[in-house]
Amino acid sequence: MAGMFELYMDAESYFRFRLTAPDGTVMAVSKAFDTKTAAVAGIAEVREYAGMGHITDLSPTARKAAQPDIRDVPVTQVHEVRRIPAADLHSHARNSRQPALGPRWAGAI
Repeated sequence: MAGMFELYMDAESYFRFRLTAPDGTVMAVSKAFDTKTAAVAGIAEVREYAGMGHITDLSPTARKAAQPDIRDVPVTQVHEVRRIPAADLHSHARNSRQPALGPRWAGAI
């Protein structure tokens, strides 16, 4: 089920509409319109532009997060890190390679 536009008159006697989700949650509220015809035209414009609307993020790029308390961090499994000296790196790589079992390319038959 799709959302629903509700047209109503606010406390200052202006026409407004709100978009509600199927569960009744108010998703958007319009600006104030002087006439009912203008409010209905506003609904038509929202229907036209909402589906292809782009998102422009105007919020700050970074939010300073609070440091977690060390007591709140769950204990995770510790993995052992084995470091290989740079001089031994190539010898370990050579030993781990296995010789090819057959020809790499057999050619066309």
